[in-house]
Amino acid sequence: MKQTLTLALSKGRILKDTLPLLAAADIHPLEDISSSRKLIFDTNHDHIKLIVIRATDVPTYVEYGAADMGIAGKDVLMEHGAQEMYEPVDLEIARCRLMTAGIVGAPAVKGRRLKVATKFVNITKAYYAEQGIQADVIKLYGAMELAPLMGLADKIVDIVDTGNTLRANGLQPEDMIADISSRLVVGKASMKMKYRMIEPILEKLNAAVAARRGEAA
Repeated sequence: MKQTLTLALSKGRILKDTLPLLAAADIHPLEDISSSRKLIFDTNHDHIKLIVIRATDVPTYVEYGAADMGIAGKDVLMEHGAQEMYEPVDLEIARCRLMTAGIVGAPAVKGRRLKVATKFVNITKAYYAEQGIQADVIKLYGAMELAPLMGLADKIVDIVDTGNTLRANGLQPEDMIADISSRLVVGKASMKMKYRMIEPILEKLNAAVAARRGEAA
């Protein structure tokens, strides 16, 4: 039976930046992903299929072998843990920063535990533990900026691109936790069993990233 490769792509902004890199690696979906409601796409290679899913689900699909490879932001991979996969290529797309933020001019919290709102619960707990700060982490799924304004939290941990949304709501970015960009990940089992198929894709993607970096220089 012929081996196939399945590559899981993240929906949204990352997908838009990913497709030109795949094209440079000679992987082309046979139909327009952006205008289709399908989730599985054939490519110009009989043995390569693409699936388009939520970014937070990419590491799960790769970890359990439902996809051989995936593309997701470093923030998603850090939050997930990503134990059963390799991270061979930094695609250098969808760049941003994972940071703490708080109300401009707010006094330091004293005499009680810090309250921090975020969707990155695991990263946030680990970060404040490393800082030796006792913090209660509150999980939210969106509109993080509202949490300090409404007294739900003292700080937030969120993705920061320009910082304009924070400033518009009277908040400011504070401490950097990690630089974020999108990464190609490969399941450990797939890397072992399908290395001959995967290796040329890694080489082409690395070359595409290097060429893109050269153009931006």
